[in-house]
Amino acid sequence: MLTIYSDAHHLHHGCELKDGVLMPCFEQPGRADTILARVRATGLGPVAAPRAYDSARYARVHSQRYVRFLERAWDEWTAAGRSHDALPLIWPVRDLRGDIEPEFIDGKLGFYAMDAGVAITAGTWQAARASADVALSGMDALLAGEQSAFALCRPPGHHAAAEYMGGYCYLNNAAIAAQSCLDGGAGRVALLDVDYHHGNGGQSIFYERDDVMFLSLHGDPKSSYPYFSGHGDEQGRSAGLGFNHNYPLPHGTGWPAYGEALSHACGRIAAYAPDALVVSLGVDTFKDDPISQFRLESEDFLRLGARIAQLGLPTLFVMEGGYMVDDIGVNAVNVLTGFQAGDAGV
Repeated sequence: MLTIYSDAHHLHHGCELKDGVLMPCFEQPGRADTILARVRATGLGPVAAPRAYDSARYARVHSQRYVRFLERAWDEWTAAGRSHDALPLIWPVRDLRGDIEPEFIDGKLGFYAMDAGVAITAGTWQAARASADVALSGMDALLAGEQSAFALCRPPGHHAAAEYMGGYCYLNNAAIAAQSCLDGGAGRVALLDVDYHHGNGGQSIFYERDDVMFLSLHGDPKSSYPYFSGHGDEQGRSAGLGFNHNYPLPHGTGWPAYGEALSHACGRIAAYAPDALVVSLGVDTFKDDPISQFRLESEDFLRLGARIAQLGLPTLFVMEGGYMVDDIGVNAVNVLTGFQAGDAGV
């Protein structure tokens, strides 16, 4: 399996406000480094650098003004006399105005963010666009005839919506790749999110569309981040009604219940008959993940990959979450090797 990877992710490592404390993000460079080392150690396949794409490709799923904000945010922050990480100060909640973009950077950060886990640093934009380019390059490989590819993206993307960042995510890599697949001639694409946290960004972007079926297995938002998205009754709107499927699962979920939900989701994908599948690959469902509450074992990720392979679809895996750095490489690559074994009929 071809892996696409960029060293540019090292340019970004910010802080976050968590548990009432400002601390370095759990989402850190060692995550991608550990996965890459495992990819090479297992001989998964060749590793290639991404192509560089025009930012107009990101604006196929994000608004132009949001992309422009990300491009300019650090310069505007430092122009205001700051040199530390930029974090939001205020959000347009409830009855505050959310339709007018503020002019000053403090207002813009809150306007375009859903939480305080998306620090802007000097290298954030370069890292985020390289991450999106990794996903686009992976999709180009599928469009050129590859049956599968792994986009080793960092920072991740599935919490980023058309006009906001959140949950360590700036550009929605999986959504950008799915849209690129459609732009490349596909009629329909399925986007399966197996990260512990609901993929609110992908859901939001495609919620009123029927050319992308979105499915997410995740911790129940009644007790898990992002709390305000991912309930079972969120089924799409307008043309998208019936093309959005959520599988909220309780704390402590292990493979038997998780595997059952995955099989149900795969059945829906098979019935949808997409031309390609994009998988938002989070392995924070692991039993020892520090910020998640499922109980999957490392061996279960082999089963996860094998079940996805049964769909027989051209598949792009896009890296999302997983914060047990010592084990993230094993777990992520287990999904990919399980997929390869299943795809080969082993």
